[in-house]
Amino acid sequence: MDKLLQILEENCPGIDFLGNDRLIDDEILTSLDVVVLVAEFNDAFNISITVDDLVPENFNSAQAMYDLICRLGGK
Repeated sequence: MDKLLQILEENCPGIDFLGNDRLIDDEILTSLDVVVLVAEFNDAFNISITVDDLVPENFNSAQAMYDLICRLGGK
């Protein structure tokens, strides 16, 4: 989770990732933010996030993103 939070804070500074579970629903993260984060996650965790994974439930919170990375075998 620490590595994930570091990536989130570097790419989207000023967002409270630990205290918010509606990042997409409340339009805190934009579609461009998600595209950037997907590329970062793919590189950092050696995973492949597909179009099927690009649903709000997977990006509404840091925990949801962490769960997605774990499901995809992220290291």
